[in-house]
Amino acid sequence: MALPQAKQDLTEARLAGLERPDGAGWAVAARDAAVARLRETGLPHRRDEYWKFTRPETLTDAQAPSAALFDTGDEAPIFETLDCVRIVFVDGVFDPEASDDLALEGVTIERLAEAQHTDIHWARDLYGALEERGQVPVPRTLAALNTAMASDGVLIRVTGAASKPVNLVYNHRSESSDAILHHVVKLEEGAELTVLENGPAAARFNKVMEIDVADRAGFQHVRTQGRDHERRAATHIFARLGQESVFKSFTMTANGVLTRNECVIELTGDDAVAHVAGACMGDGDFHHDDTVFITHDAERCESRQVFKKVLRNGAAGVFQGKILVKEGAQKTDGYQISQSLLLDEDSQFLAKPELEIYADDVACSHGSTSGAIDEEALFYLRARGVPKSIATDLLTLAFLAEAVEEIEDEALRDEIVTRLEGWLSRRRG
Repeated sequence: MALPQAKQDLTEARLAGLERPDGAGWAVAARDAAVARLRETGLPHRRDEYWKFTRPETLTDAQAPSAALFDTGDEAPIFETLDCVRIVFVDGVFDPEASDDLALEGVTIERLAEAQHTDIHWARDLYGALEERGQVPVPRTLAALNTAMASDGVLIRVTGAASKPVNLVYNHRSESSDAILHHVVKLEEGAELTVLENGPAAARFNKVMEIDVADRAGFQHVRTQGRDHERRAATHIFARLGQESVFKSFTMTANGVLTRNECVIELTGDDAVAHVAGACMGDGDFHHDDTVFITHDAERCESRQVFKKVLRNGAAGVFQGKILVKEGAQKTDGYQISQSLLLDEDSQFLAKPELEIYADDVACSHGSTSGAIDEEALFYLRARGVPKSIATDLLTLAFLAEAVEEIEDEALRDEIVTRLEGWLSRRRG
């Protein structure tokens, strides 16, 4: 079917406004294929099924909207006190002075901008490959645009248990920046790695992370998004899991006028585990969209989706989550929960939970709720002398706890709770 002219014009205008990176044969081939995918389906439109709750115009326009810089005052960046390998990007451009040495035992870290010029590289079998697999059955053309046009990113290959996390830091210094980054992570059999991400990144940010987790390997991911309020972001995670592998990802979002986080996971090996969780807090002109698609294609696999949103002053939250259990994926254990806490009558939460099951021996459940603060619990706290504002914050933290508890590392979990408390405290003040 021919692409509608409006979509075609939008797509060509966006491509014309970007400079396509060069590279060796494998990089050129991957980018050519991505452009072909993009032109076949076109950039997203509000009429597209999985974009009906989120207006994509500011993510697809040729010109990025400006975003004012946010002054964090004396607050130190999150993860600052942790022992990590820090890799810093400023408005999508690698900052060697602010970054650490990329050496880490059992881990090879390279920049896409440099590796794409080599004729032979391990990433040639992965760059754009998982993103392409994730285009079916739902087109994710912002991710295809990323594969075609990403100027930089990191390529991480893990052969053992990494002794410390890799921290990707995204700083924002230009009010008109339009950053596109693409990361590839490959964990060999039995390898382990934790990746941390933080920072507002740019006025408009398009990021893809492709993660290949081999048999009995483990990948942990903790990400924070904020705090520049006028920023816009579209992020994608594409992951493929082998036998007895573990993938766990948690995202905390505070502020941001528009954020869409997509996560597409394939469990292709028996006894694999995939957990995806998120906690977001929005105030005023805030729109946050979590879209998740998990495919069970092996036996005895487990998946969890846990998303909590706290919304006030007209903020909007979206959750679109699907569990697909393919024929033969027996003993599947799939769990999905999305909940919102609306702190006033002006905010809204839109949810589309889905199950599609073609196996007969499975345990899958999904649920979605939206409500206000528990008045009985609030009365209980106030009756014991707790001021209403503080009592509300305590109940809000309790509401978010199920998502935050998905973080295995206690130090990281404590850091996230501290930042959540800080956000609530500032709003109280």
